[in-house]
Amino acid sequence: MRIARVMCGLMAVAAVTVSFSAHAQTAKASLKDASGKDVGTVQLRQTPHGVLLKMSLKGVAPGEHAFHIHAVGKCEPPFTSAGGHFNPASKKHGMEAAEGSHAGDMPNLHIPANGELTIDIANPMISLVKGQPSSVFDADGSSIIIHAGPDDYKTDPTGNAGDRIVCGVITE
Repeated sequence: MRIARVMCGLMAVAAVTVSFSAHAQTAKASLKDASGKDVGTVQLRQTPHGVLLKMSLKGVAPGEHAFHIHAVGKCEPPFTSAGGHFNPASKKHGMEAAEGSHAGDMPNLHIPANGELTIDIANPMISLVKGQPSSVFDADGSSIIIHAGPDDYKTDPTGNAGDRIVCGVITE
């Protein structure tokens, strides 16, 4: 009887471990500039409240730059192949939009003079879980774009952020 209880307890622990692993889905993006030079990485992790993005950049021009999740998983220079911002709920652009923002709208990056930045950013409006409406793993994938200028957080649909200077396809 005691062995049966221990075995049931071990199976329950195993079930919890399997369940936790399913929630810890990860993804990544290798970031390149238009010349193909590696300029950084983004590690993405599913959390109970959206996705945590851990970005590490090296060699990106200093200053303030817009950063978005784009709707297509393609990065052919000048990166227009990445489509518009990821926007499965058909919202307006910008964190200041009264109607809500695109799921792919992210805060501006402030890159120091040495061109290196490591930052963690949470996005509660996207998911790494396939089949969910907010999943970046839809039929045509998704990408991460860094723009030449800052996002003004209100101009629809782009934030008036300028050229796309860095791109990375989000992969599993």
